[in-house]
Amino acid sequence: MALMAVAFPIVPGQRDAWDKFMAEINGPRKADFAASRSRAGARERTFLQATPMGDLVLVTIEADDPARAFGQIVSEKSAFMAWFLAQVKAIHGVDLSLPMHDAPSKMVVDSGAVAAIAR
Repeated sequence: MALMAVAFPIVPGQRDAWDKFMAEINGPRKADFAASRSRAGARERTFLQATPMGDLVLVTIEADDPARAFGQIVSEKSAFMAWFLAQVKAIHGVDLSLPMHDAPSKMVVDSGAVAAIAR
């Protein structure tokens, strides 16, 4: 399995909305969330990171092809994903429904590799 990580800022004033979003994901919408990631063959983990510039959300996608899995997740047509994407747009200011031409992040260092990954 390969790994991809993406950082999303929480828009100022949206921390309470993010907490409610996570409560939904970990509560009544948990089965929909898990099924969405399962259909893409991915495992997703989310971390909250406080920084001097504001809170960041770090999302990891673990899959055979994480960029493909991420694309499959965000392009899924379901009521759950419509809700999910609307939450992401309002809370993070990122419209994941727009087409992406590249993976959203690039690994640049891997301590398990001999050298830093080339640009």
